Amino acid sequence: MLMPKKTKWRKDHKRSRGGKATRNIKISFGSYGLKSLTACWVTSRQIEAARKVMTKYTAKGGQIWIRIFPDKPVTAHGGEIPMGKGKGAVDYYVAIVKPGTIMFEMGGVTKEIADKAMNLAAHKLPVKCLFISKD
Repeated sequence: MLMPKKTKWRKDHKRSRGGKATRNIKISFGSYGLKSLTACWVTSRQIEAARKVMTKYTAKGGQIWIRIFPDKPVTAHGGEIPMGKGKGAVDYYVAIVKPGTIMFEMGGVTKEIADKAMNLAAHKLPVKCLFISKD
């Protein structure tokens, strides 16, 4: 699972999900990309599931770049804990994805293979996605 090696603070405030992306909006590394159309928190498990399905479909050919990183800790209490008693322990990490963010990039494969692999990955993610190409 993806998670930061070290953080300045163990727990984080809830950040706003509003607005459009201003960075990671262009394809930088590969020829094809998966662009988000909605805002959402994407967990490290979802990123890993998408990466696995893309790697499996391309039969380990080409290259895949993950452009998002889960650096925001999300806390949770146990199931039957009463209200109060402070903030819970860190449960998992999420990446904040805004509309227009390029989440994954792919290169070294044909457009048809990249399209199908990105489509399979899009089904693993909680955001609406669009397949885009550099040209």
